[in-house]
Amino acid sequence: MLTPDASRLEVWGDPVAHSRSPQLHAAAYAVLGRDWTYARRQVGERGFAAELAGLSRQFRGLSLTMPLKGVAFEAAARRDRNSELTGAVNTLLLDTSGHRGFNTDVGGLVRALAEVGVDRAESARIVGAGATATSALVALAEIGATRVEVVARRPSAVEALARLGENQGLQVVAVPFSHPFGSVELTIATLPGDAAVPPDAADALASSGGTLFDVVYGHWPTALSDAWGRADAPAFSGLAMLLHQALLQVRVFVGGDPDAALPDEAAVLAAMRSSIMGD
Repeated sequence: MLTPDASRLEVWGDPVAHSRSPQLHAAAYAVLGRDWTYARRQVGERGFAAELAGLSRQFRGLSLTMPLKGVAFEAAARRDRNSELTGAVNTLLLDTSGHRGFNTDVGGLVRALAEVGVDRAESARIVGAGATATSALVALAEIGATRVEVVARRPSAVEALARLGENQGLQVVAVPFSHPFGSVELTIATLPGDAAVPPDAADALASSGGTLFDVVYGHWPTALSDAWGRADAPAFSGLAMLLHQALLQVRVFVGGDPDAALPDEAAVLAAMRSSIMGD
């Protein structure tokens, strides 16, 4: 069980100085009347186990960013469905009987897509085949996708995504950056914000990619969002995903369930949004 008076929370990652999670969580707990603290800690994969073992009983939970979602998965004694599907945990609820792991990136992306007007897409494209692409693929299954192109420099990197897609009833096709692209309704970009994309490839992706949702929020605009601008096509940053995955984390830290709404959740969400986006 949780220590009843546990009130400390942190976000861990490497790097982590850029994280805006402390702003989001502080805004939420202020509305909820919780006297909790939420801080950053730079932790890499090699130091993760020792740091976790050294936490006092005052710690309630952790948010995990890159590169810790895999080691956090291994540290969780129990995991939610999205964690099991993706092999990634971005939220740990520190339970003395065994830590509980959650992946709120999937639900956060689904909610963010709905917010920008995309609540269904049968055809989609993911740019990049890293860890975030796994959560993106599960989110696409939730909004009704049946075929997903994954654009990656190494087709072999798509093999695990293809297996996951098959389990979710999705056809996943590996496509190189040099390939002629067919038209899709939605593109989810999962590349780092400073990733270089050849202008001709970016323009080809934009001309056939429908709405762009780029998970990046710290390096904006990106090479892909610039291309969507040239194509006069809609493009959105990852701020909404950051917001909604954090709201689901707050649900976990408060009530232990990402599906259970918070008291006065509309006010909580409004305060969190204002903390990173302004009024």
